[in-house]
Amino acid sequence: MSPSTTVSTTPPATRLPIAALSVFALLGFVLISTETMPAGILPQIAGGMDTSVGLAGQLVSAYALGTVLITIPAITLTRSRRRKPLFLAGTVLFVVANTITAISSDIALSLVSRFIAGGLSGMLWGMFAGYAVRITPPSLTGRALSIVATGAPVGIAFGTPLGTWLGTTFDWRWSFGGLTIITLAVLALAALLLPDAPGQGAMGRLPLTRVLKIPGVAAILMVIFAWMLGNSTTYTYITPYLEAARSGVSIELLLVVFGIASIGGIAMTATFIDKAPRALVVLSLIAFASGGLILCVGHRWPVAIYAGAVLWGMGFGGASPQMQRPLTAVSGENADVANSFLPVAFNLAIFGAGVLGALLLTNADGLILPLTMTASGVAALIVVVAFRSSIYPARRR
Repeated sequence: MSPSTTVSTTPPATRLPIAALSVFALLGFVLISTETMPAGILPQIAGGMDTSVGLAGQLVSAYALGTVLITIPAITLTRSRRRKPLFLAGTVLFVVANTITAISSDIALSLVSRFIAGGLSGMLWGMFAGYAVRITPPSLTGRALSIVATGAPVGIAFGTPLGTWLGTTFDWRWSFGGLTIITLAVLALAALLLPDAPGQGAMGRLPLTRVLKIPGVAAILMVIFAWMLGNSTTYTYITPYLEAARSGVSIELLLVVFGIASIGGIAMTATFIDKAPRALVVLSLIAFASGGLILCVGHRWPVAIYAGAVLWGMGFGGASPQMQRPLTAVSGENADVANSFLPVAFNLAIFGAGVLGALLLTNADGLILPLTMTASGVAALIVVVAFRSSIYPARRR
C-alpha cells in the first residue's frame, strides 16, 4: 500500500467522531460566509477600491466561477491522497487567498484571489462527505453528514449578516480579515482533532464520465440542482418579494427566522436520516414546496409569511445531507469525485437563480418568486419518486 492511501486511525465501532465532524461544520460556516458576504458590502468594497459597484459584484461571480471550474479537476487529481494532509493544505491555501482579498487594492488581483478561493472552497466541500464517511461507523453516516451540514445554514443565517455588519460599521476589509482569523482557528482545530483517512485506491478509481453514469448519481444531482434553484431564486430576490407584498415584514427578521428553521431542518434530518432517508426527503420537499405556495398566496399577512419561511427553512435546511447520503452510498469508493459535483451543481443553480429571478422580475412583480420554490420542489419530488430504486438501491427487493 502506498503512503498516499495508508491510514493509521480507525473510528470507534459505535461512536460518532463529534469533534472531527464539528471541524467540518465550522469550515463549512466559513466557506458559505465567504461566498455570500461580499453581496452585503458591495458599495463599501467599490468605494474602497475606487471601482464600480457592478465590478465589485464580480467578486461574488468570480468565487462561484472558481467553484464550478476548479472543483471537479481538483478532486479528481487529489482523490488518491490521504485526507488530512490534503484538507490542511487546502485550508492553508484558502487562508492565503482570502487574506490577499482582504489586503489587495487592485480589483484584478482581488478577482483572481476570489476565483482561487472559490476553487479551494469547492474542493474542500467536495471532501467533506467522503472524509466524514471514512471516519464514521457505517450505521451513523447519515447523522454524521447532518452534523457536517450545519455550517451552511448557520453561515447563511448569522455569518453573512455578521460580515456585513463588520464591513458597514468599520471597514469592508475587516469582513474578510475576520473570516481569515476564524479560518486559522479552524485550521488549528483540524490539525489537533481530525483523524487521518485514506484516499481512494487505484483499483477503485473510475474515469469522471463513468462516475456520472453510476446509477443514481445523475438523478441525485438533478434533485440537488432543482432544490437549490428554487431556494436561491427566492433567497436572492427576497427584497423585491417583500416590497411587493407590502406586509411590513422586516427582511432581517425574516432571514433569521428562515435560518433558525433551517437549523431545525438539520436537527430533524439528523434524527431521521438513518432510519427513513427516502421518506425524509419526500416530506422535506413537500414542506419546501408548501412554504413557497404559502409565501405566494399569503403575502398580505405577516403570520403567513413567517409560517411560509419556517416551512421553507425546515424543508431546505437538511437538503445537503439528505442528498449527500445517497450520493455517497451509490458512488462507493468514488464518493469524493461524486461529491465534487455537489458544489458545482449548487453554484450552477445559484447562477441560474440569478438569471431566472431577473427574468421573472422583468415580466412580473416579486410575488411570483416563491412559486419557483413550489415548482422546483415538485420537480425534485418527481425525480425522487421516478428514480427511487437507483437513488436508494438498498430498498430493492
